[in-house]
Amino acid sequence: MPGKIRVRDSLIGSLTRLFARSAKLVELAFFPSFCKVCRALLETPGEKILCRSCLEKIRTHRSSFCLCCGRFFEGAVEPHLCLSCLNERPPFSVHRSGGQYRGELKDAILLFKYRGYEILGKPLGRFLFESLKGEESLWWGVDAIVPVPLHSKRKRERGFNQAKILAEELSRLKNLPLEELILRKMKNVPAQTSLEREERAKNVRGAYAVLKGGKIRGKTVLLVDDVYTTGSTLKECSRELLKAGAKEIRAITIAQA
Repeated sequence: MPGKIRVRDSLIGSLTRLFARSAKLVELAFFPSFCKVCRALLETPGEKILCRSCLEKIRTHRSSFCLCCGRFFEGAVEPHLCLSCLNERPPFSVHRSGGQYRGELKDAILLFKYRGYEILGKPLGRFLFESLKGEESLWWGVDAIVPVPLHSKRKRERGFNQAKILAEELSRLKNLPLEELILRKMKNVPAQTSLEREERAKNVRGAYAVLKGGKIRGKTVLLVDDVYTTGSTLKECSRELLKAGAKEIRAITIAQA
């Protein structure tokens, strides 16, 4: 009897694998999917939106950086404070980005943020975690992760908040509490990408508010967003969280432009 059971299980396993391969062939024949970046056929199991080759080209940026705002420096120099942070420290104590906003990383962020491919949030969140998991200045003593919010109208249009998706993945990987309802965007101001550098700080002034300050009072908060350009959004959110009683604000983004 045991021999017959093993034969039966082996046959079932073979038939299951055959069915899976056949189903994949049918899918490729009638509903072919292609990488949204390089247009290669997505034929490896688990590939969605981007092929494995393009995902593997998304790499951490290893150059030197400002010890405070995280701005990347060109050339082989030791990490140090940039002139801007020497003149005036931002309200957050430290910020780090996983990579530069270019190449496959930029393509993936644009697909995630503007083309509605929410599924890319998980691999981008994992990339961010793997890039910066060794940065103790970011993680040590963090009490809560807070995503930069979208205005309710913008969220309805997009269908999701990209910063929240990233924060959820970081929360899961680091086993840290996610506080997504603390910070609210009160004004539906123009997107930062549509503005010149000097207009960005003015655009977000007064746009954010803390609704449940008791949850972060006296705590160290890790603020999460997608792209760091001038830092205006992170600075404004950090000011509001500190006004509400947070002890310290740190910040993390996938990329910096």
